[in-house]
Amino acid sequence: MKIVLLGYGKMGQLIERFAMKRGHEVVLIVDERNRESIEIEDLQDADLAIDFSTPHAALENISLCFEANLPLVVGTTGWYDHLDEVRETCIEADQALLYGSNFSIGVNIFFHINKMLAKAINPYKQYDVQVEEIHHIHKLDAPSGTAITIAEGILENTDAKKNWVNSIEGSGEEVIPKPDELLIESLRIEEVPGTHTVLYSSEVDQIEFKHTAHSREGFALGAVIAAEWLLGKKGFFQVTEMFDFNN
Repeated sequence: MKIVLLGYGKMGQLIERFAMKRGHEVVLIVDERNRESIEIEDLQDADLAIDFSTPHAALENISLCFEANLPLVVGTTGWYDHLDEVRETCIEADQALLYGSNFSIGVNIFFHINKMLAKAINPYKQYDVQVEEIHHIHKLDAPSGTAITIAEGILENTDAKKNWVNSIEGSGEEVIPKPDELLIESLRIEEVPGTHTVLYSSEVDQIEFKHTAHSREGFALGAVIAAEWLLGKKGFFQVTEMFDFNN
């Protein structure tokens, strides 16, 4: 594939390395230094774009790729308030977009088991649940998209919680969740790639379900694999659709 990279931070650079290892070619790199000068014509020679930019830039990049009829993988999070709008535009324009909060194979297995665990514990009301996420201090959004996906998986499979709320450690704003609210606690610690923990606590015991990323490489490789999966398709997809654990 001929790939356009939208965003060229640490993730973008890793994606470039894995794309080249898998026989692909990066034909254009777009970041804050040249984004304003990029036109639709600049994307015509590419087969697909991969976006790991910023929440605001991601929305602009999505529109640009739709106009250029260029399939797009979006690993940027923080723009999901516009998800329905983007989905509608994508389908109406017969475009191709795959998005996800995390492209790691391990995390997607985690998502699957998280739903099973929530369903298994649901009858036992003595357990309260919360989510904790830890990331590097450079991460722009909180909670992480991965933590939101985890929370949504719990909410879909439990009767006790109706919505999630976020507490950011060090923000100075104390968040005390109501009994029917699922707390996502966000911590930002130097160069932590990403740690997510689901905690079920009762008076007699605690269950911890945890995923720890050792580096960003799993995310980058997964994004390239997602691009390979998306090529040739039309529609609006979530990364979890790449993983069919029921077969």
